[in-house]
Parts: sequence; C-alpha cells; structure tokens
Amino acid sequence: MERSRWSRRLLSGGNEPDPRFTLANERTFLAWIRTSLALLAGGVAVEAFAGDIFILEIRKVLSISLLLLAMFISSTACIRWLTIERAIRHQGPLPFPLLIPILSIGGTLVTLILIAYIVLRS
Repeated sequence: MERSRWSRRLLSGGNEPDPRFTLANERTFLAWIRTSLALLAGGVAVEAFAGDIFILEIRKVLSISLLLLAMFISSTACIRWLTIERAIRHQGPLPFPLLIPILSIGGTLVTLILIAYIVLRS
C-alpha cells in the first residue's frame, strides 16, 4: 500500500522505518501532549482556584506562564515528532531536543516566582 501524497510530502521521502521506531516516536509525542495538558490544567487551576492564596498580579503571572508553556510544548511537540520521523526515515542524526531546556527553564522561572512570593509574603 502506498502512502498518500500528503504523507509523502510531510515525510519527504526516505525509507519506511521499523514500525517500532515510529510507534516509539508517537509515544514520545503523546507524552509531550500529556505534559502540555497538565500545564494547561495547572494554569486554569491557578486562575480559578488560587484567589485566596495569591494576589491578582502573581496569580496572573503564574497562570499565563503555565498557559504559555503549555502552548509552546503543544505546538513544538508536533514539529519535533515530524523532524524525528524524517531523521529516522533518512537514517540521519536525531535533532537536538530544544523542547527540554525551554521546558526546564520555564518550570524553573515559575518555581522562582512562587518561592519569591512565599518568601516576600511573610
């Protein structure tokens, strides 16, 4: 069975890989999507339920930070899946995971905001 024109265009040729590699790539994509959904839920929860804990400005900064991280991860996960799939098909090197340091830095910044707020609130 031949791939559709759309698939051929997105995957840009190459050899059909072992299905285990493609499925592992899909599982990784889904893990990134789960992480994105968790951050999205966290951002909504901070805005909806943390009114008694945080002042409005801090709540907005935390909520928007979490929502922006969720949006970035969600959009980048698809691009990452596609570039890895292409690398597998062309037997090339896997791309640098830019998503990981950005997520780590973003998580660190959100945590620093929380720590600063807790320390300064006392």
